[in-house]
Amino acid sequence: MVDVYREDASGKDFKHRPKINEVMKYCKSNKRKVDLIMVLRWDRYSRCQRLAYTNLDYFKSLDIEVNAAEQYVDYSVPESKMLLAMYLAMAEVDNDKRSIGTRDGINQALSEGKCSNKASRGYKNIKIDDYNKYVEIDNEKAPIIQWVFSEVAKGTQTPNYIRKLVERKHNWKINKNSFMDMLRNQFYMGKVRVPEYKGVPEYYVDGRHDAIIDKITFEKVQEVIDGKRKGLQSYLKKNPDLFLRKYICCPICGKSITGAISSGNGGKYTYYNCSSDAKHFRCRAEEANELFAKYLSSLKPNEPILRLYKEVLKDIRQDGKQDIQKQIEGHEGEKIKIKERLYNLEDKYLDGEIDKETYHNAKERYNKNISTLEEKIDILENPNRANIEPKLTYSIDLINNMDYYIRDAKVEVKCKLISSIFPEKVVFDGKAYRTNSLNKVLDLIYQQTNELRGNKNGKNSNNSSFSHLVPRAGIEPAWK
Repeated sequence: MVDVYREDASGKDFKHRPKINEVMKYCKSNKRKVDLIMVLRWDRYSRCQRLAYTNLDYFKSLDIEVNAAEQYVDYSVPESKMLLAMYLAMAEVDNDKRSIGTRDGINQALSEGKCSNKASRGYKNIKIDDYNKYVEIDNEKAPIIQWVFSEVAKGTQTPNYIRKLVERKHNWKINKNSFMDMLRNQFYMGKVRVPEYKGVPEYYVDGRHDAIIDKITFEKVQEVIDGKRKGLQSYLKKNPDLFLRKYICCPICGKSITGAISSGNGGKYTYYNCSSDAKHFRCRAEEANELFAKYLSSLKPNEPILRLYKEVLKDIRQDGKQDIQKQIEGHEGEKIKIKERLYNLEDKYLDGEIDKETYHNAKERYNKNISTLEEKIDILENPNRANIEPKLTYSIDLINNMDYYIRDAKVEVKCKLISSIFPEKVVFDGKAYRTNSLNKVLDLIYQQTNELRGNKNGKNSNNSSFSHLVPRAGIEPAWK
């Protein structure tokens, strides 16, 4: 009687080769029924001498001979030991050469800016054929990565808090270590890491993929992670009059504005100046701060617009409640279906239709799915999400009194407020402030205010754009 086993798996470790394990199990349970195990060549049997001899001893203990059809060894002669050792050594040497060639190839690919393994989150691997592969941006996940980096760069919330926000809003499970590794990954900046190899130190090259995070944002994130931003906060506590430092830029060179305390005329005076060249710009801090407060006061919107914003947001929120209820009902229905599958699975196991391993694997998968659905339902049913009135009141109070906050609030609140209002730095020439962009919600409110101011009769004001662009239900104002 002859049985044939075809082994498709590879590896030096016999534990990870299912077919040869089947052979070993069969031989153990059918002692004295197997005389010979024949392989094609010895490199098909094993590519590791140590493991090969251990496995041969196992079959020898069962009085079973192992041999190769194309490299037959006559065990009856003493020289067979030398021949067998040569065959096994050749297989291991060939494997080592292949391994070196593979590592050389990976190193060469990395040095050319190619991605040699699974792409980072926010990207996806595209394969045309075995020789043509590339990485492209995942348009679904990349915006989430960009939002994460922009939020961490602000330094107003801890990275771990932002990680939990991502988990809650996008159901994107990622542990703390992986999240921090992601924030350190220069791949998002368009770089590819080439690790140390053959004495050449680790270095980075320009990748062939497109970056989704700009260099400035990436470096700000590194500052936050390294704790350098803590030094900035400490600096501001000692010099609270310099809270605009890093938020305004030089009108001549565009570089960041810094600040310092100067002594003169019997006292100490605080000044802002250009970080690149003090000759470009210099201004008393108290004057610059007061002008900034007046600038924010000039942005104050009309009361009708704020009331409209509040009412529209409430209407959208009400619509959102209906959408949330539909989502909850959908998740509940899916949970019932999975529980039915779980009950059927138990019946199949008890009836002997599936084995124990299959049952436990499927049971674990179903339970995880149920747990995930229950988490989603719990988040949607959280009553705090529906309590929007206090948030609206707080937000409108902020919009109406931003100049007050800039004059009298704590320095931490001032910094958080400025970074929320202005996504880009504000230009200050010593007399006036100007910016090209505002927070999207504020930009929309001020746009509608200007439309009303331009329409003296208050007729034909276009509120449709407001209702379309107002934040969707569930999105809190950016400064919250």
